[in-house]
Order: sequence, then structure tokens, then C-alpha cells
Amino acid sequence: MSLSATLLIVEDEKNTREGLQRFLEGLDYEVLTAEDGVAGWEIYKKEKPDLVIADIRMPGLDGVGLLEKIRADNPDMGVLLLTAYGSVEDAVKAMKKGAFYYLTKPINLEEVEFLIKKALTSRSLEEENRELKQALFSQKFEKGEILAESSVMTEVLKTVDQVALSQAAVLIEGESGTGKELIAHRIHARSPRALQPFVAVHCASLTETLLASELFGHEKGAFTGATERRIGRFERADRGTLFLDEVGEISPEMQVKLLRVLQEGELERVGGTKTIKVNVRLVCATNKSLAQETRAGRFREDLYYRINVIYVHIPPLRDRREDIAALAHYFVKHFASANGKKIEGVSSEAMQALRDYSWPGNVRELRNIMERIVVLARENRIEWSHVPADIRSLGVSAAVGAGAAIGGNASIQDMERELIRTKLDDARGNKSQAAKKLGISRRTLYRKIDEYDLK
Repeated sequence: MSLSATLLIVEDEKNTREGLQRFLEGLDYEVLTAEDGVAGWEIYKKEKPDLVIADIRMPGLDGVGLLEKIRADNPDMGVLLLTAYGSVEDAVKAMKKGAFYYLTKPINLEEVEFLIKKALTSRSLEEENRELKQALFSQKFEKGEILAESSVMTEVLKTVDQVALSQAAVLIEGESGTGKELIAHRIHARSPRALQPFVAVHCASLTETLLASELFGHEKGAFTGATERRIGRFERADRGTLFLDEVGEISPEMQVKLLRVLQEGELERVGGTKTIKVNVRLVCATNKSLAQETRAGRFREDLYYRINVIYVHIPPLRDRREDIAALAHYFVKHFASANGKKIEGVSSEAMQALRDYSWPGNVRELRNIMERIVVLARENRIEWSHVPADIRSLGVSAAVGAGAAIGGNASIQDMERELIRTKLDDARGNKSQAAKKLGISRRTLYRKIDEYDLK
């Protein structure tokens, strides 16, 4: 927890309140004050401080009452209580209600400094514990859905795992639905920052004003509707990873602001004057070619080189067809479990229809289609007839020429054999070229050659 933490002092004695404020501001804390419990609760709701220091005995809403309201709102919030009476009864009551500690007046300033640091550290450890659980979930998630049997995607994941160990900025490019955010999660989960926050911002969905507020935060009154301070995503991602999705959509003005933060490692909230240090690992994603956008003058060249230290391209699903079967089986298992269905698998005819389709929406489209198929399926196996008609009709077009060459009653296996033979002939026996044209690996091609006796 940095010394830029915000503290709220709720104390009805003016001299005590102002003296404590001066001392804590001298330690570089940001200090808010209130003269009673009611005012303190209103300030707490608007400002969301990192720690509250409150007198136990106050008119109206006393310190214990304020403690109860705060703990109901945020069980992790640290509250230090002050008492001039040194009453064991007050102290026990406060600790049972969730106070972090209590102090007796006159206040020992060294003890105050020590307890504040201890309370902030305790809260930070609780947050890190939750982030650890989130990181473990992310690892399980990416292991479940980043499935790669194709050689091209296997190489991508090897690169990603190597890059994850560094601190370098990463630019991920790929069509919509290819899984760019999953790759970003994988980079974070396998990095030295895995126990710290992973914070995502979807840039295309926000106006310039809202994006500035989301990234850098804002102070109360910074603009119309800013009724309370907001902590930005950069601050929330401190020591962790910040993921900017569709970074190619941000305006030229926002590009300048983003570049400055990346260069200086510090920012100011919108409407604020205080400089805040941040330490984030940046991962960006886009479905555009940022190199082309830069040449066209729509994206700053200096920002492009800043975020493109490591480049990762996610190929579309049509260029890694060998992954389709693994993904389809995974989605069937996942959605069958989620919907309480027992589905044993996918027939070879249904799987062939899925493999032949071009999947313009990539993995996201495949996921949606498999969910629809599972929900509507009445049998315990996915059959060809369960595949949506438009996918069946578009998928078989790839093999129509091969099918016509061997008769209208040809089976899918006959069409596949003829299609492989044709691609081998076109490639003059070059198996690497034939496998590439077929969208399969060389290993799969060799297996098919043996299976269909095409030697």
C-alpha cells in the first residue's frame, strides 16, 4: 500500500481533528475530515477512503455506530477508534464490532503512524488473497479454453508462455472472436505479476471523456456528473496487468495522454493536481492492423512502438481447423454440464460439417453454436442434423467438387479422401503445402494418407 492512501478522520474535537490531520498530511497521506459520525458517513460513501479513524464518543452517530455501517458496506475496511476514557468495555465492544484497533487519548503519534501502516498492510494482504484466488481461477479458465492441436496455435502459445515471464508490453492482433482476451489472461497468469490485479478496459465501448475517467480516474466535481472521486484502471492495476482491448479505437488526443503515462509511469486524475505513480504491465489487443493504422496517420507512431514491444498474432479459426474438434468437444462437455444434459459426444458427420465451415466469427461463433446445439439436442449424441442448416450448407461447399467427381451418393469419408488426393496433386506431392491448403497439420495429413491408402 503506497503512502498515497486516503484517510478519513471523524472527530468532534476540533484541536484533535486538525492536529491529527496535519501530522498525517506530513506523512504524505491524503486526509479527509468530518466533525461528527453523520458527516463522516456521508464523506465515506462519496470518497471511499482506504482507512477510517473515528472517535468513539460523538453526538448523534457515535464511533461504534459508524463502524457498523462501514463494515456492512465493506467488511475489509480498516477502522481505528479513539477514546478519551480508556474504557475496557468500549474497547471490547469496538473490537467485537470489527474495529482494527483502538487508541486512547491523549494520542501517541508514533503509535498512530504504526497502526495506520499495519491496518493498510492488512487490507492489502486481504486484497492480494482475493487476487490470488482470481489468478488461480484465470489459470484454470485458460487451461480449459485455450485448446491448441494445430501447429500454428501451438507455436503461438509457446511464444505467449515465453513472453509472459518478461515485463515487456505486448500487442495482440487478431480477428474478433479469436480469443485475444484469453491470451492476455494467460500472459498475466503465467507472469511474475500473477498474484496482482488483472484489469481490463474495452476502449471501443467508451467515449473519450468516459475512457479518460476509466483509465486515469477523476476527482469529485471534475465534470458534470462527477459526484464522487473515482479511482482509475491504471491505479487499480498497480503492480499488475492492464489490458486495453481494441486499443486501435482510441482518439488521437487519448493516444497522447496514454503515451505520457507509459513514458513517465505516473498520472493525474481528471480534475486533479496530485501526481500518482503507477507500475503496470501493459497488454493491448486490436482487430485492426496497427501497422497500417500508423502508416495511414490514424495511430501515433511513438505510441505504436511503445505498446508493440512483443507482437502476437492470433490466427483465425479457419486457418487452424485442427483446433475445431477439440474446441467443439470442450464446449459440448461444458454446456451439457451447465444445462444438466448427458451428451456423450459428436458424430463424425457432425464434426466434419463443423470442420468444413469457415467460422467468420471464429471461436466465439463456435462457442455460441455449440451452446445452441446442446440446448436444443434431444439425443445423447450430437448428430449431423443438429448442426444448423446454414452451417451444413456452407460447410459442404468445400467438398462439393470432390463429391461430384465420385458420384452424388458419395459419403463424407469418400469426399474427404478425394479432397486430400486433389490437394496432394495440386501441391505435386508436397505434403507441407497440401496440409496448409487443407488447414491441417502435417501429422494429421500423414495419418489421413495412411487411413485412405493414398501413398
